[in-house]
Amino acid sequence: MCTYSTEHAAVSGSGKGRHGWFALDEATVYFDHPVHALAEHTLNIDLTNSAAAPGERIALELTAASARELVAAIERALGSVPAGLLAG
Repeated sequence: MCTYSTEHAAVSGSGKGRHGWFALDEATVYFDHPVHALAEHTLNIDLTNSAAAPGERIALELTAASARELVAAIERALGSVPAGLLAG
């Protein structure tokens, strides 16, 4: 069963796609059937630049366990950075 629950977040950064590096300004996150991953359902993350063509994106399909581990790893990495470096 699909949740049809989709979250959007403004992001600021860069990603490397098939044509090289490009600016990112939006993340779309949803839990649904994957296109490529070998799992029944995955957490899918699309990182895009809203001004670019639809094919210009970074796409992730992660199992729920992998997505949670990624979130934890991001929190650990950010938690180890001196506060003065986290501005912006």
